Parts: sequence; structure tokens; C-alpha cells
Amino acid sequence: MQYFRLSFIVTTVCLAAAYYWAGIMGIFIASILGVLEVSLSFDNAVVNASILKRMDERWQHYFLTWGILIAVFGMRLLFPIVIVSAATGIGFLGVTEMALNDTATYAKHLSESHVQIAAFGGMFLLMVFYSFIFDEERELHWLGWIERKMGSFGKLEAIEIIMALGPLLIIQYYLPQEIRLDALVAGVTGVILYVVVDSMAALFENEEEGEEVVAVLKKSGIMSFIYLEVLDASFSFDGVIGAFAITQDVVIIMLGLAIGAMFVRSLTVYLVRKGTLDEFVFLEHGAHYAIGVLAGIMLGSMTYEIPEVITGLTGAILIGLSVISSIRYKKREAKAAV
Repeated sequence: MQYFRLSFIVTTVCLAAAYYWAGIMGIFIASILGVLEVSLSFDNAVVNASILKRMDERWQHYFLTWGILIAVFGMRLLFPIVIVSAATGIGFLGVTEMALNDTATYAKHLSESHVQIAAFGGMFLLMVFYSFIFDEERELHWLGWIERKMGSFGKLEAIEIIMALGPLLIIQYYLPQEIRLDALVAGVTGVILYVVVDSMAALFENEEEGEEVVAVLKKSGIMSFIYLEVLDASFSFDGVIGAFAITQDVVIIMLGLAIGAMFVRSLTVYLVRKGTLDEFVFLEHGAHYAIGVLAGIMLGSMTYEIPEVITGLTGAILIGLSVISSIRYKKREAKAAV
């Protein structure tokens, strides 16, 4: 319970603010948004935990302090305003005023940017998924020979980029002519950002590199921190837009998503401190497959409207199956050891 103490404190503060802003209905809607955020982001917490456990304590602390501020205020409040500002040409302050005083127009502009947001977030998450399934060095495989076969494809140069850009080229063909270029630019940007962050992280983790600066950067975990923040942003984009289907009050949306984001952070810490990923060995597999599904849904939503309940249910099923498989695996290992 100690890992969630701060989350409950933040929840109390946010619900009090929601009541001050919109009364009982504000509390109700903020609570719904918080629950939805947690249910849709459990796979995010698992992947975060797999990365966080490799970071030193200093950067773990930064992720849980500055990181939560970036996640709540940066990605779930300021960044959507930046997107609308870039799409409409209206200044940042003008869009901020619109978000507070003309929420219907703000929601309309944000929804019109859905294709670009989905392309960027979907491609970044797709690269995360591909980097996992095309890992030829991974020894433990949830789906047996299927995963081993997919892992063997990792020997092919830039297989992740090829497999990501292919679907993007196909999907943009079915988009209206006037937004095809925007979708392509956003999607390619997502791929480039992943490659840059992942490549820099690989450089800092190179054990053969002897330069002192590399050792310092490796120890600091700065690239892992950046990677986690971008990953969180990719998860949050769709959630912010989806929240407008429940309410157009940006203050209530921020408060509700803040509650969910805080619990996701606490869940990440819990998974790391309790060694849950070591106990449930296929949990990380299930989370990455859920991310792959989410990426597919985000890309598909560029042309079709897909209910968020599908995302939540699919992720929950995959996580649940991975937990069951992990328990069975542990039992088999215990019997074999006797």
C-alpha cells in the first residue's frame, strides 16, 4: 500500500479541485477518466517497469518526480494545446484561452488533428513492439517457435523500420488527399524519434566504449528517461482525444488523467520493487503484444473509428493470459527441479 500512498494523496487533491471546478459531476467524470486511464495503460506500466529497473536510483527518482509533472502537465495538458496551435496557426496563448473558454471549438480542432497524432503515436509504439519481437538475443519465448522465428528475422538489417513504414504507406493511401502528407510526416517522425532515442541508448550501453563521458551518460540513464517520457506521450495522445468523448472540460480532463497517470507511475514502482517481472516471466511479453495491438488500433483509427473499449479489453486479455502462462511456467520449472 505504501507504493500507492502518493497516488491516493494526488487523487484526493484532484477530486477536491474537480469539485471546486464543476461540483459533484466534476468528481464523477474525473473518477471515470482516472479509471479509464489506468485500465488502458497497464501495459505501459509493465514496459516502464522493465526499463526503470535498469536505471540507477537517481534517474528512477527523476522519473517518479519530474517525470510525473511532464506526464500530467506536459503531455496531457500543454502538448495538446501545442498540437492545436501548430495545426491552426493560432498562438499558444490563444489556444489556451480557447481551451478554457471555448471548449467545443478546442475539442473540434484537437479531433481534426487525430490522424497526425495517431500516425505519430502509432508508429512509435509499433517500433517498440517490433524491437521486442525481432530481438534475436531473447532466450525466453512466450509463443514458442513463433516467437523464435520472428526473433530470427532480427538478423535482417533495419527490419523494424521496413515493417513499420510498409503499413504507413498502405494506410495513407486510403486517407483523403489533403491529409496524406501530414500523416506521412507524422508517422515518419515517430519512427525517426524512436530510432534516435534507441540508438543513443545503445551507444551509452556499449560496454566496449571506454570514454569517460559515455560511462557517465550510461550511469545517468538520461536516454532511458527520455525514452520513457516519449513512450508515455505515445500512450497519452489517444487518451486525451478519447477523453473529449466523455467531457469537453479541459480542466476536468487534466485532473482525471492526472489521477490515472499517477496510479500508473505507482504501479510501475510496485512492479519494480516487488520484482513482479521476475515472478511473472511472460508479463513483459503480454505487455508488448498489447502495445502492438494498441499501435495497430491507433493506425487503424486513422481511417476507421474504433471504440476504446476494444483497446482496453484486448490489453487486459493479453496481460491476463501472460500471467496465467507465467504461473504455469513456474510450476513446470518447480516440478522439473524436483
